[in-house]
This record gives sequence, structure tokens and C-alpha cells, in this order.
Amino acid sequence: MLTLPNLLTLSRIFAVPILVFLLWRPSPVDYGVTFVLYCIVGLTDYFDGYLARAQGQISRLGQFLDPIADKIMVAAVLIMLISSRRANPVPEIEGLHIIAALIILLREIFVSGLREFLAPLNISMPVSGLAKWKTTFQLVALGALILGGAFPGAPWVHLVGLICLWAAAALTLVTGWDYLRIGLKHMD
Repeated sequence: MLTLPNLLTLSRIFAVPILVFLLWRPSPVDYGVTFVLYCIVGLTDYFDGYLARAQGQISRLGQFLDPIADKIMVAAVLIMLISSRRANPVPEIEGLHIIAALIILLREIFVSGLREFLAPLNISMPVSGLAKWKTTFQLVALGALILGGAFPGAPWVHLVGLICLWAAAALTLVTGWDYLRIGLKHMD
């Protein structure tokens, strides 16, 4: 249970409150520290899966916690980037861009529910290649939006984040539809 891959996954969950705290105080320095922590968390996501497979330590706990850790982090960061705070009255994601963020959040909730529904039927929904691209765009988008707060004089960083956010949202719709088709086959 306390294998290195599982500890890395748990560290991602425990890092979320720190990410939220740092994003709550949006000075460029806080954004810079948040970006570094966000990158470290992203690396642990890669290494926990890699180490579990390489060391033959794939566990049911890890399979359960890994997607939850990802969803918690993405949801928390998206909510913080959408929210306006006294120190930062203009959020990083605003206007129509909130639609892209909501598409991502709703899909995460939907797919989690669908997996929960299909689990007692012993039906798994493997992650597709397109879903991995969705995750990549999503992680790059959030990272760029955080980094844009660290460098307010470089608006192109923020723009890259918004473009990747919309790309992730588009792929979210496609992969969400794919998962829905799989789920509908097993619903009475």
C-alpha cells in the first residue's frame, strides 16, 4: 500500500491545498512558486505510473487514487483561475473562456460517474490516445495560465494558455462522447 508510486500519487493530493493557497494570493512571486509546484506535481503524475509499471507495483489503490488525484488538482486549479479575489479582481479565465473551463469540469464529473456506474459491471473504460492528448493540452493550459500570472508583462503566455484550454475543451467533448457511447451500450 505504501509503495513509492502510491506515495507520489498521495503527494499530488496533498499538494492541492498548497496550490490553492498560493493561487489565493496572486502576486507574481506566488504565481512563480505555484508554477514550480504545479510542474513538480505534473512530474509525479508521470513518475507514479512509470514506476508502478516498471517495478511491477501496480495496485488497486493506485489505480483508484491516480485519476482522483488528477481530477482534484485540475478542478481546484480551474476554480482558482476562474475566481476573482480582492488581490486579483480580474481572473485568469474570464468571459467566454469560462465555457471551456466548465466543459472540462463537467466532463471530469461525468466520466467519473460513468466509471463508477460501469465498475460493478466489470466494464473498464481504458484511456484513449486522444484522451491523453486532452490531458496534455489541459495541463499545458493550466501551467501557461499560472505562468502568465508570474509574468504579467508577457501576455502571449496567457494567450497560449487560453488556446490550449480551448483545445483541451474540444478534445474533452470528443473523448466525453466516446465514453458516453461505451456507457450507453451497457445501460438498460
